[in-house]
Amino acid sequence: MAEASARAAACPGPLDRRSWLKLGGLSLGALSAGYDPNLAQVLRAAAAGRASARAADDDFAVILLWANGGPSHLETFDLKPEAPAEIRGPFRPIATNVPGIEICEHLPKLARRADKFAILRSLHHTRAEHSGGTHRLLTGYPSVAANLQDAEFPDIGSVVAKKLQERAGLAASGEVPTFVANSKSYGGGPGYLGPTYAPFMPGPSLLSGTGSQSYDPVPLFLTQENRDNFALSPEGVLSLRSRYDLLQTLDRAARRGESAVEAGSFDVFQRRAVELLTGTRARAAFDLSQEDARTRAAYGDSQWGRNLLTARRLVEAGVRFVQVLAGFKLSEGAGRITSWDDHSVNSDIFRAYGERLPVLDHAVSALIDDLYSRGLDRRVLFIFCGEFGRTPAIRYQDKATGRPGRDHWPRAMNILLAGGGLRMGQVVGATNARGEEPAKRALDSNCLLATIYHRFGIDVGDEFHDRSGRPFPILRNGEPIEELL
Repeated sequence: MAEASARAAACPGPLDRRSWLKLGGLSLGALSAGYDPNLAQVLRAAAAGRASARAADDDFAVILLWANGGPSHLETFDLKPEAPAEIRGPFRPIATNVPGIEICEHLPKLARRADKFAILRSLHHTRAEHSGGTHRLLTGYPSVAANLQDAEFPDIGSVVAKKLQERAGLAASGEVPTFVANSKSYGGGPGYLGPTYAPFMPGPSLLSGTGSQSYDPVPLFLTQENRDNFALSPEGVLSLRSRYDLLQTLDRAARRGESAVEAGSFDVFQRRAVELLTGTRARAAFDLSQEDARTRAAYGDSQWGRNLLTARRLVEAGVRFVQVLAGFKLSEGAGRITSWDDHSVNSDIFRAYGERLPVLDHAVSALIDDLYSRGLDRRVLFIFCGEFGRTPAIRYQDKATGRPGRDHWPRAMNILLAGGGLRMGQVVGATNARGEEPAKRALDSNCLLATIYHRFGIDVGDEFHDRSGRPFPILRNGEPIEELL
């Protein structure tokens, strides 16, 4: 995948206190990464808060570890040791503490915790492009464009943010955002819902949403470099340029003369955004120096460990959806990417997994232990997945090195779930002997979304309207997975 260039917005200069407070009227989502929000939409959203017609778990939250690029099911949770050599790879399955469930030998800690997670082995969809697959899995809708940077339909985190804010009424304030991410996904985003429902990102990469396969992994936790991004940063999500652009939009709207209802809603946004930006609760959740030293040690000295620990702190603080791009810097001999796009031209897939899986094993096992020890497993769902699986056939397209790889494969993929008050200690579905397609309990990827929305108490039949006013249900198809409920 060719890298797309990204440019940081120029800094227009400092804003005075009055301008800053005026811009505080827009939510954290609306202050994100250079979007051009429609002020009327923002104000209408604020005025549209209503109680949900469905009962819901008011504490339910999701931590999504997103393996952008597409993790191989054949090297993780669905090994095929009896398949021909051109399919099976060198890794062997090992038994877990649940009879009949086997996973990769490089995941021994997870194997001892199989009673605390579930594996979906038969999820599938039809989009084989990175951003097209991401869009299909996270929004439930096929995109018109194949290689899109920004979502056409809203992804699940943005839907959750909108519906939960509607349920509470946007007059409700708080010190934490509803939706947080470490960086933008390629093909994801709020779509036609607009930037009000984009995630808060403390220090995103300018490349993560462009299709680039190589950039430094992005921390979710506070670092010296991103610490000021809660307030001012020309490259961060709360950039001065974004605020300047929003100020111009605000001034134009004021000149047009907005209605009293819209003006009142603007006051709600002002108070809420100022609380989010100046309050201590969110900043404390991102600050791992405030975490117990033994807990930090249990998660390990890796970025995945620190990101997942931060995610746990965020959901404890009240965040409802945390999405973490699972970037990983490989050794020079293993590959040149930080995503999971393990074509032979990008990496030696088996060396790459030999480096990634032990770190994943340690960090995810620590999170599972932490969720269960704190009683959070009843209300916090952890998910590990990417946009699709990888081809059963091992490929050797890189003639210079002759190294092995696997290509895009949406016809079969695995999902790891832990907690969330769901039924754990099981495998749902199965693929055929070559790992090519579902052989038992085939599940459209929308079934995963439907299950998550069900736990949030969100009716997937509820409709949104796109920018042209056309109505769309949250999902057109997909039922909650009965085995998990």
